[in-house]
Amino acid sequence: MDFDHSSTRRSVLRTFSSVVGVAGNITRPSRTASLVSILLSEIAAGSGAQTRLIELVDIAPELFQSVVPEPFESFASRRLSPRARFALQAIEAADALVVGTPVYKGSYTGALKHLFDLIPPNALAGKLVLLAATGGTPLHGLVIEQELRPLFGFFRALTIPASIFALESDFKDHRVEQPALVERVCRAAGEMTELLATRAPRVLAKAELATA
Repeated sequence: MDFDHSSTRRSVLRTFSSVVGVAGNITRPSRTASLVSILLSEIAAGSGAQTRLIELVDIAPELFQSVVPEPFESFASRRLSPRARFALQAIEAADALVVGTPVYKGSYTGALKHLFDLIPPNALAGKLVLLAATGGTPLHGLVIEQELRPLFGFFRALTIPASIFALESDFKDHRVEQPALVERVCRAAGEMTELLATRAPRVLAKAELATA
């Protein structure tokens, strides 16, 4: 009997793998949140992984109450609300991230930077990250390569080769509808799904260790 390794990997991902989306929007409705959401949906459909979306519009005011004192281990319990603390814990515990930001003044949002300032330097090491951004001009597309990849390089995360930059004209009523953008979303989500599948044995080992 042939053993279906791909089916086994999907089963492992469906049971144990988690992908957290972080949308750097500080207003709602948000094109960025819509883009991150559809990427999560496509990844979940392809892998069965559990997904969760965090929008900064919901937690930014609480995050801004904190600076980053040393040591990292003590600051969260002293300064952050339970909801903000839970969001940080979800990001740190995820097997992969989808991170999207609107482009303001040629860069990612200050709220997004502050969020990741609150993440310990080693917490994202080796984590898969799919990057996305939205902006009003094609010139802003460089923010992914020039700023987002270096940010996650600092954390020693593994940003996947595929990325998504979308213009305002790619959306209708803040929804992803432009066919070319949908195609790019499917391609990037597919790449993340394939990479998650190669990590299925590691995910399973981590889950077994956590429950031992």
